[in-house]
Amino acid sequence: MKVKPKVFEYPGEDSTVYWHGGLCIHIAECGRAKGELFVGGRQPWCQPDCATSAEVDEVVRRCPSGALTAEFKDDSLVESAEPENTVQVTYNGPLFVRGDLDIEGAPDSAPAVRFRAALCRCGQSANKPFCDNSHSKAGFEDFGAVGEAGSAAAAEGGSLSITGIKDGPLKLEGNFSILASSGRKAWLGQRAFLCRCGASENKPFCDGQHKKVGFTSD
Repeated sequence: MKVKPKVFEYPGEDSTVYWHGGLCIHIAECGRAKGELFVGGRQPWCQPDCATSAEVDEVVRRCPSGALTAEFKDDSLVESAEPENTVQVTYNGPLFVRGDLDIEGAPDSAPAVRFRAALCRCGQSANKPFCDNSHSKAGFEDFGAVGEAGSAAAAEGGSLSITGIKDGPLKLEGNFSILASSGRKAWLGQRAFLCRCGASENKPFCDGQHKKVGFTSD
């Protein structure tokens, strides 16, 4: 199943916010932000005129899945890649990636996934390679520790290529770091194969278990 293409538009006087429902995993960074930009139960729930352009930009960029993006009429605020490519391993959840991202299968209707995305690592998502919160129903458990240190040779910047190997792991190539769920910068390097079947005993890295469990990437 592909990522749902439905995109909702919330126009304002100075900015327009777009919400890609097929990528949202309801972390609620937007809904819990102070102010009146996003208010649950209100119609429409997003009202850009309730915040300054700077506030809209800041809150939208909090979204870890890339489901939210914003455009500004004066082009004063244009999202760009963070200086360092990072992969955050979350507690019992997906991989949060940020930086200059080139993700295979990224929908054109969600431009923010060039900078931030949530990638499935439980093996159950119907929107692979993106997370759809299936880990909760599947009872996926991994607390986000990272045991390996990598090469410690990664430089900052440059594109991070993320490719899903057929019925196998995610291949990451470029300069990047991996953060444990504790926030510790645990791994530095330029190439890694990360588990997305949910079965590896060396998470977040692949150990070949996808072959034994019959993981399919389609």
